[in-house]
Amino acid sequence: MSEQRRDPDRIKMPADVDAPDKVAYGLTFRQLAILAVAAVVFYGAWQALHTRVPTTLLLGAAVVLGGVVFALAVSRRDGRPMDLWLLSAVRHSRSPKALASTDTTAPVPDWVQQPRAKVALPAPLRLPADAIGDDGQISLAGGTAAMVAATTVNLGLRTDDEQQALLDSYGRWLNSLSTPTQVVVSAQPVDLRSHADTLADTAHQLPDPRLRAACGDHAAFLADLAERRDPLRRQVLIVTRTHPGERAGHSARRRAEDTARSLTSLGVTARALDGAAVTAAVAAAADPYRPPRPGGLAAPDTVITAPAKEPPP
Repeated sequence: MSEQRRDPDRIKMPADVDAPDKVAYGLTFRQLAILAVAAVVFYGAWQALHTRVPTTLLLGAAVVLGGVVFALAVSRRDGRPMDLWLLSAVRHSRSPKALASTDTTAPVPDWVQQPRAKVALPAPLRLPADAIGDDGQISLAGGTAAMVAATTVNLGLRTDDEQQALLDSYGRWLNSLSTPTQVVVSAQPVDLRSHADTLADTAHQLPDPRLRAACGDHAAFLADLAERRDPLRRQVLIVTRTHPGERAGHSARRRAEDTARSLTSLGVTARALDGAAVTAAVAAAADPYRPPRPGGLAAPDTVITAPAKEPPP
């Protein structure tokens, strides 16, 4: 058995460095504050009701409510404290569920008949992005951002030394980040039906009958696969941003290109996206189950013209 190598320069770092500090009894300051407020409320209720309500009933209610408050203070759901999770649930239930990109505060015209019952009006849709440039930079309220598309690496097929080298390279890239960076890993449906139709339409152009038969069989296989399964593809996007006070220019684009070069050392294929690719990525993130429009979308500030009409003979 080979002796495990030990690197004297390598130290262990806890994974919960962002966890709040424990103040007393294994509880954080937030948890202690919730329990302290509940204790003050219970004490005030006891002072006001112990002469009017039986003691047994007050103690039973205190035990039940105390257990609820304690569970609210120490439990978590979806990685968030339970009190914040319930607060978010209340805000979500009271917020409008319909959003509109137009102005929803305009008065209703006189010729529109007002509904008798109260109807929830849509709220204005406020997106963080204002525009997407030709170079792929996204204009935000506090700066700019850019996207990088990258492939993945299967660490299970690498040796221990290769895995360690890849992790070290990835760690160096993470340590080099000085601005907020987002890594988005999503699964999107693959449209095999269009590929099957394209193969079936172009099969007759092949010179050899056996090639035409093989192309037709492959088209039928893709069509059957699209009919019986829901194939997905994995997409990895990295969003780089600039500092709030940083001069705009092409800073976000340069950060995206630096990120692509840094990730190339991991053995992945990474490239900074241009305006059309960023627009398609944002549209796919908003509605992943709708295929993109044929021909794409026009870039900002692009003059859209129609083809010139031929003069009549």
